[in-house]
Order: sequence, then C-alpha cells, then structure tokens
Amino acid sequence: MPNTAFLGTGFFVPPLVVTNEDLTRWMDTSDEWIRERTGILERRWISPDGELTGARMACRAAEAALEEAGKGPQDIDAIILATLSPDHSFPGTSAFLQAELGLPGVPALDVRTQCTGFLYGLSIADAWIRVGQYRTVLLVGVEIQSTGLDLSTEGRDMAVLFGDGAGAVLLGATEEEGRGVLSTHLHADGRHAKDLWCDVSSSIKRPRIAPEDVASKRVFPRMNGREVFRNAVARMPEVLIEGLEANGLAVEDLDLLIAHQANARISEGVQRKLGIPAERVHNNIHRYGNTTAASIPIALAEAVREGKVREGALLGLVAFGSGFTWASAVLRW
Repeated sequence: MPNTAFLGTGFFVPPLVVTNEDLTRWMDTSDEWIRERTGILERRWISPDGELTGARMACRAAEAALEEAGKGPQDIDAIILATLSPDHSFPGTSAFLQAELGLPGVPALDVRTQCTGFLYGLSIADAWIRVGQYRTVLLVGVEIQSTGLDLSTEGRDMAVLFGDGAGAVLLGATEEEGRGVLSTHLHADGRHAKDLWCDVSSSIKRPRIAPEDVASKRVFPRMNGREVFRNAVARMPEVLIEGLEANGLAVEDLDLLIAHQANARISEGVQRKLGIPAERVHNNIHRYGNTTAASIPIALAEAVREGKVREGALLGLVAFGSGFTWASAVLRW
C-alpha cells in the first residue's frame, strides 16, 4: 500500500492589503486594540471589482503547487476543495476550479468543515491514494471571508479577524517507506455548533434569506469567543498528541508545527501547552489574518519557500474550528 507524499505546495492571496488602520474607517477600533486581541497587523481582501473568485484564487494556488512539483494539470486525478465560503450555493467551488484548470471528467469534491476543512480533505485524499483509487490528488483550501463580514462596531469582534486567500498542495503516491502522511485524526462535537456559526441563508426557512434577516444581521457570522478560545487551546494540543502517539512519536520529535491561524492568543496558548519553542512554529496570522480552510496550506507553502521545511522533517498540522471540529495530521517531508 503506497504512502501519500507532498509533491508541491502553492498559495495565492489578493493584492489588496487591508491594515488595522483601514478598519477604523468603518468601526470603533484601533490598531492597538486589534493587535492585542488577535496579533493581526493586516489581511488581504478581494477588491470590489469581482475579478477574483474563490475558484480563480484556488486555481492560482494550484498552478503554483503544480509548478513546484514539476507537474501539469493533466497529472491531476482528483480534486478536493475545502471552503466555508463557496462562490455559489451550488454547485461546489471545486467544480468551478475543475473548469478553470480545464479538466473535464476529473472528480471534484467540496469539503465543508470550515477551519478544519484542509485536514479533513487531507484525510480523504490520503485514503484515496493509499487504496489506489487515485494516484495524484489536488487539495486546496480557499476562502473569501471579506464579503460576509459586519463592518460595523457591533461586528468588529469577527470582522477584524478574517482574510481572503488560497493554499494548495499536490499529493501523490510514493513507495518510500516512512515518508508523507503518517496519520490523520479527526473529531467533532455538534453540541457546540451554534457557538461559531452563520444562521442565514438557511434552507430550513422560506425564503432562505429575507430583508428582515439582513436588517437583524443574521446574515453575519457569530461567535461565542470564550467557548471557542477555551476549546481551541484544549483540543488542538490534545489531537496533535493523539497523532504523535499513534506513530510512536513525541512533541520533542517535531521539527515544525503549523497550526490553523485563528488568533495569535490561541496559537500562543497551544504552543505553551505543547512546550514547543517559537523557532519550531510557523505563524503568519499577522500578515493574512484568519483565512479559515486556507490558513494551513498557505502557511505550509510559505514555510516551504522560507526554507523551514527540509527533506525528512517531521511536521505536525493541527486545526480547530466551527462545528466544533478539530483535527491533526503528522507527516514526514
């Protein structure tokens, strides 16, 4: 049975930089307030011209991953795309990405587990490759969060957090023992579904979105920040240790930790609980904000380009988010 190796990585973020100071035009906030609570200095948002879509950003990230791998679109056997912000209600953004890449007939799957979407998608891709169903899988995380935020003082707790972008990896079968994905570990607890959610639009109401939904701001995401923080700093270390122990490894064996970039305070809490020194952690939330399903693949591609990921390195990937869901992956580069 083959293992799943990372053949190439890539990412794309919109050129429009939105600083903390820019946000003060819409809401009662300050650069200091945002930095202290989130660690974010700036984020990337798509421009209002509509030129960039999720599928187009995903395509740009995919092209970078293909180039790094020395492959072309024709080498892709299947596509998995993780997002909480699809370009349209249906079909999934993966179908539009498939069209952008010019791959009619290649299967395309959307994954909707929000912040853990990339790791859930990695688990699926790994299973496909291990059983021989597909040999080369494109896995993408992409988000356009900026168009769904309440840019007012009332909505600032959420609005200051999020950015847009896409990250991609090309995964392929390898016979090299001990290389690639060693294991993935997935969890969820739907009892917390409404602690981080967006109520509308909703297929359980008619119409799915109404003027009163906009007026009452039910169309914007809402979060129980205390519950999210408490669970995130507990679950992420827990699920990473689960993955390490499943492979007879310990935290000390990790060469690099890449955690979902939710909030700098959460990342610091996870790092502190695990006892990992800063030089073995890659963070980029200060540049891009929380890009949800795209955050881990963007950070991974960035770390590769910065020379932080060398052949044989042991990496731990971990995420927590809406659902609640949490997941980890342990891999040997």
